[in-house]
Amino acid sequence: MRPLARPLFVEALGTFLLVFVVIAATMANNYPLVSFNMLGIALAYGLAYGLATTIAVPFSDGHINPAVTLGFLSVGRIGPKKALWYIAAQIIGGVLATLAVKVTYPGGVTKVTDLGVPTIHSAISFWGAVGIEAILTFFLMTAIYATVVSPKATKMGGLGVGMTVFAMVLAYGPLTGAVMNPARAFGPSLVTMQWTGHLAYWIGPVLGAVVAAMVWEKFLMKGEK
Repeated sequence: MRPLARPLFVEALGTFLLVFVVIAATMANNYPLVSFNMLGIALAYGLAYGLATTIAVPFSDGHINPAVTLGFLSVGRIGPKKALWYIAAQIIGGVLATLAVKVTYPGGVTKVTDLGVPTIHSAISFWGAVGIEAILTFFLMTAIYATVVSPKATKMGGLGVGMTVFAMVLAYGPLTGAVMNPARAFGPSLVTMQWTGHLAYWIGPVLGAVVAAMVWEKFLMKGEK
């Protein structure tokens, strides 16, 4: 367990950072005279995701996302036992981040925004949301492979990953929240006990991450070490 202590701490810390920032940005957007709307939330999520990835890569390969961990598990880049520990750390980080926002923001604001629980737009079906989240996470995982994992990658830290998250939230945030990370959805849902459509934020991201990992490992990076 001791060799895992630092990676698990960093996975929890990185997930805490990105969940804390995106939920807090959602809270801030509901204050009078604050109107950054989806653009500001997308920027906050993208910057936080990029920073968290940059921090975590040297210690844990920068998963900070259960879907990414399961994607790497599907291609053998991480073992089952280690993957379970990573996911546990990510979930804990997301829950603690939600609780931190709940404590630091006034109760009236947290009630109005439901602590940033992601919701599926009424015009989108459950499986439509699954498909959207799968596509978005496919490109998130692609950014991780292209800028972090691939031996041919130009090392950008988390910049490319953060830019991808920013673009995806701008494009599909109004429909599903563009979550791409089950830990981001799980923390607020657990704290508020609101689970409507929650499975979409597990099925979609995991599917997208696994497909992307397969494409990179079996095709784009085939034969590379």
